[in-house]
Amino acid sequence: MKGALLVAGTHSDVGKSLVTAGLCRWLAREGVRVAPFKAQNMALNSVVARGGFEIGRAQAMQATAAGVEGEVAMNPILIKPSGQSHSQVIVMGRPYANVGARGYQEIKDELRPVVADALSGLRARYDVVVCEGAGSPAEINLRAADLTNMGLARAADLPVVIVGDIDRGGVFASLLGTVATLSPEDQRHVAGFVINKFRGDHSILAPGLEQMSGLTGRPTLGVLPFVENLSIDAEDSLAIEAPRADVAGSAGALDVAVVRLRWMSNFTDLDALSHEPGVRVRFTRSPVDIARADLAVVPGTKATVEDLARMRADGLDAALLARAAAGDPILGICGGYQMLGETITDAVESGAGEASGLGLLPVRTAFASDKVLRTVRGHSGLLDSAVGGYEIRHGRPVAHGGVPLITEADGAPEGCALGAALGTSWHGLLEHDDARRALLRWVAARRRLEFVPAPRTCFAAERERQLDRLGDLVEEHLDTAHLRALIEGGVPTDLPDLLLECVPC
Repeated sequence: MKGALLVAGTHSDVGKSLVTAGLCRWLAREGVRVAPFKAQNMALNSVVARGGFEIGRAQAMQATAAGVEGEVAMNPILIKPSGQSHSQVIVMGRPYANVGARGYQEIKDELRPVVADALSGLRARYDVVVCEGAGSPAEINLRAADLTNMGLARAADLPVVIVGDIDRGGVFASLLGTVATLSPEDQRHVAGFVINKFRGDHSILAPGLEQMSGLTGRPTLGVLPFVENLSIDAEDSLAIEAPRADVAGSAGALDVAVVRLRWMSNFTDLDALSHEPGVRVRFTRSPVDIARADLAVVPGTKATVEDLARMRADGLDAALLARAAAGDPILGICGGYQMLGETITDAVESGAGEASGLGLLPVRTAFASDKVLRTVRGHSGLLDSAVGGYEIRHGRPVAHGGVPLITEADGAPEGCALGAALGTSWHGLLEHDDARRALLRWVAARRRLEFVPAPRTCFAAERERQLDRLGDLVEEHLDTAHLRALIEGGVPTDLPDLLLECVPC
């Protein structure tokens, strides 16, 4: 098999990333060398790929689904909102520009060759590339400069499958309206539909599928069921609206409250805790939730100073200070670690100069224009465990007291621990099973709880199991023969145009 396909969607968060991952896992199990690709991604969830390059976490997850190592070509442009009015643009894994929304539109033409080169390189090295669109292809105000939806489909001659989320309601109108809004030239690339998150009797849905085929001249290639407890790395904070754990009413349960920051990044750092039996993870802006939890977590952020000000405005700082005074556990990760310190000097992200931190850790942070991007390994004395992870940060925290949370492989100190407060710049730390269980034991001891972590929980194995579930869904519910034909045959030549007609009032 040789070819490529673009998975687009009627909206954000309709399941494009999961369908793309499911297709990658299905093809990999068929013996196809497959890679994911997303030309332009707007997300605050990112990872460090091979070579020290930053890419969206969803593309790293899709690469894992494909059974290959994530690389920068899989996500050549990553946009990271850095506050209310501007974003950092990452190009081929490195910071490229800080722009507003209009400014980004103005640099798209210079980025177009970057996208084309990245995709052509993947297509030369892999049998199949499964591309993922962004947002909706029907955003006609953005079509002229589009890099990742129909602009990409036209430039690379890709067949397009559009995903619609029936759980939102109005899926037929969304699918039909998406196609009808496109120009005839764009429409000719749309080869079929996938309906996601269906609950109920297929016989009730069938008449609608038949009518959609008649109205559009395009088939529905399958209906994916709504699946409970499908937990896959997400790129969008919309995903945290769903429950992230099931504690089954256990008397020994452990409650983790995560401060829901406005520009929260890498919230999937907490996914590994969610998979621990008896652990409940909640994202919240309630000071009461933060005060009552067994462990409070301040996660990463792409706007450290602005999120710190919002925390103070909401009274979350007082809740954290009260926890520390009572000896109740607090964990800060990356930007959250910086907030727990004494001062933050920032002329890079916010331009705010010096801001006071919460003063819970003897740490001072200064921002630098160059970004730290690296994978890391070491040992934590507090957790008595080997640890690892990755760093994505402009901040340079320096501790002048407490004890290091981690000793890096080269002997350098990392992070800080003082009393009940812990801080680290490392993302991905909690994915290490021994370290995660040690942290939970430390929390339980401080809170005088009977909670004991499950001895054999393996987060990597659980992630693989979830990806296999996606592959199973594709094999069982999608028309894989038709998908093969699209990938190998390219854009069909017999697709009709849909014309929008204005009806007089």
